[in-house]
Amino acid sequence: MVSARHKMPQGLPCAPSDLRHVEEIVTRSGTSFGKGMKILPPIRRDGMFAIYAFCRVVDDIADGDIPVEDPAAALEEWKGRIAALYEGRAETALERVLLAAIEQFGLKQEDFIAIIDGMVMDCGDPIVAPDEATLDLYCDHVASAVGRLSVRIFGTPEEYGEEIAHHLGRALQLTNILRDIAEDSSRGRLYLPAELLRRYSVPADPSEALYAVGLEGLCRVLAGRAKDHFRRAARLMQKCPAATVRPARIMAASYRVTLAALERRGWRNPEAPLRVCAVRKTLAMLLAGVGVPL
Repeated sequence: MVSARHKMPQGLPCAPSDLRHVEEIVTRSGTSFGKGMKILPPIRRDGMFAIYAFCRVVDDIADGDIPVEDPAAALEEWKGRIAALYEGRAETALERVLLAAIEQFGLKQEDFIAIIDGMVMDCGDPIVAPDEATLDLYCDHVASAVGRLSVRIFGTPEEYGEEIAHHLGRALQLTNILRDIAEDSSRGRLYLPAELLRRYSVPADPSEALYAVGLEGLCRVLAGRAKDHFRRAARLMQKCPAATVRPARIMAASYRVTLAALERRGWRNPEAPLRVCAVRKTLAMLLAGVGVPL
């Protein structure tokens, strides 16, 4: 009889040098993502590293951190490279690890394309006051699509996985938008939806929106939406085996602490420093990791 711990390979069937290359991309990003993924079995961790490295590369192209003459064309080229993976062709270390992850976990081509499309939305003219439908599409592309790939790697039951990704992705991205209003404004961006800007008499000019009286009420509406998405994702995760949603629960817990800190600070002065209690965040993540409802 084969023991349970030997039923799954130790890692993705890739050359060690390819796996090291992908891990180096994750490490260079300076994120805590790599440490967080250590709770996963090696094969799932390798898969998540591949997804994160792909997202890091296309995001750097969109932000101009990778010097290319035409970012939009470079992103379009990545669509071709993704298509090649689904024909079994891979040329670079990252592509070879992505191909192994696609084959191991049944990752969907359309989710990779959605992520690239989200990067394309950010690499042209700055996004300013999108309508509600465009904002939701953006959240889907840059966050929920990543979630749809991730839940397959986590092993989340398919009947719940995509809906969890839908709600959690939107919750995380709305939290990012609410946190980064001032930083986005400095880049000429304003992700707040046009319909709410009009309702709360907030100018659609990124620099002027920061000082509008109605910004506080508008942001509290978006915070309420994010909290609703967190609640819906949490209810769905309770129906899944704990191990298959543990990384998602930990990420949700971390972001919920950030959202709570944003609500305490408010948006009357969105340039004011955000004070997130490290102890509170760590405790929330630990509780989420052992399955305590938050």
